[in-house]
Amino acid sequence: MLFIKKKNKPIDSLPLSGRAWKKFKKNKIALGSFYFILLTVVVAILGYLITPDSTPDANNQLLQLSVKPPGTKVKMLLVKKNMQIEKVSFIKKMLFGQESRYYYIPFYSYSFEGNDLAAELYTGSTPNNGLIKKFNLSEIVYGSEQGSATNKSTDELKAEIEKNNIITKTYLLGTDQQGRDLLSRLMIGTRVSLSVGFIAVVIALFIGILLGATAGYYRGKWDSFVMWLISVVWSLPTLLLVISLTLALGKGFWQIFIAVGLTMWIDVARIVRGQVISLKEETFIEAGKAMGFSTARIIFRHILPNITGTITVVAADNFAAAILLEAGLSFLGIGAQPPTASWGSMINANRGFIITDSAYLVFLPGICLMLLVLAFFLVGNGLRDALDNKSEASQLVGA
Repeated sequence: MLFIKKKNKPIDSLPLSGRAWKKFKKNKIALGSFYFILLTVVVAILGYLITPDSTPDANNQLLQLSVKPPGTKVKMLLVKKNMQIEKVSFIKKMLFGQESRYYYIPFYSYSFEGNDLAAELYTGSTPNNGLIKKFNLSEIVYGSEQGSATNKSTDELKAEIEKNNIITKTYLLGTDQQGRDLLSRLMIGTRVSLSVGFIAVVIALFIGILLGATAGYYRGKWDSFVMWLISVVWSLPTLLLVISLTLALGKGFWQIFIAVGLTMWIDVARIVRGQVISLKEETFIEAGKAMGFSTARIIFRHILPNITGTITVVAADNFAAAILLEAGLSFLGIGAQPPTASWGSMINANRGFIITDSAYLVFLPGICLMLLVLAFFLVGNGLRDALDNKSEASQLVGA
């Protein structure tokens, strides 16, 4: 029996995408950044399914736990709410969260006194010296409306409470001023940043490719108008233009998508226009015209596929810029509005703690923002090197 060893194909025999991916994998920093972005995408998609606080916007506020350090452990008494809480589906919980069916009561110690549970409420001080508050056993399990209708004995209620209604909650990264879980807020903030970056880049690519491709192909008065429009928009400070659009469209989560996207198409249009002008005179384009292909077919099926690499690099850079713009607008209070978890608004809300022992409230969202933006820039640089055919050709000539 003969065994034939499979040889790897030489890089020159691979298609352009295969050669680019092989070169990209050799760039360890860019590849690590790419995997980091994939991790943040997974966190953003799973959302409330993996956050410690799965309530909408991770907004379960416990003012008794205001500004607690990382690793804080607190005993919680879960008291059933009187209102009927709808149990949402898997998809809805992943996207929007699930309202809690319980009130969370932080306590220090407890004891059973007849049909009541006496709890020393948590103060965070040492010694605690909290107020003693009594809770009816049946109301803890079933709520005040249905508590009187239970047929369970006192011992059965005590056993159920100790099993299901008394927990120890750990805040791995501590809490903010409103006593909310900081880790959950950071994880949901990932979704806000990536969503703004993605929608803004889609809008910018759509407008930029459409204007740039048509201007470069048709030239003439349309090209002059597009270049005039680019010059006018380019002359305005980006942040000022975004603020103006945000104020015109209104404050909110979706308005920021449109405002950022409408200011980021300039680079795309300018680069696409230049690439189309250079490719327009190539032989295969002239052949397409001679064969009677429509203008739309020549642009979208023959020209744009040849500049996909350049567009991808610009999109990666714009993604990072969009995340920074969103954070800046949220910091100024005109981006995502409370209680939406945004890294920019978290930095703004906690900026007063930067000179205290709780400076991590500012540094943690800042570090998350820095790492994500840096990852996109490094991936963009890696793609630029991988798609640079000129440098590859010079290496082959030198060899």
